[in-house]
Amino acid sequence: MKIFTTILIFLALALIVFNITLLDFKNPFKGDSFVALVGVIASFCAVFILLIFKMSKKIEEKLKNQ
Repeated sequence: MKIFTTILIFLALALIVFNITLLDFKNPFKGDSFVALVGVIASFCAVFILLIFKMSKKIEEKLKNQ
């Protein structure tokens, strides 16, 4: 499970980088730039959720070992 979540985090980070390259910083709310902006925000949310999940699994393992 650790490897799977790590892979998903790296994929989400790759999507952030890819979508940032698609952004038009002069007009971020028009056309494809808006879709890229939504993609960046969604990828950030995915990274944070996966990090929270990894932290909760670490806490669960520590509690189980006590």
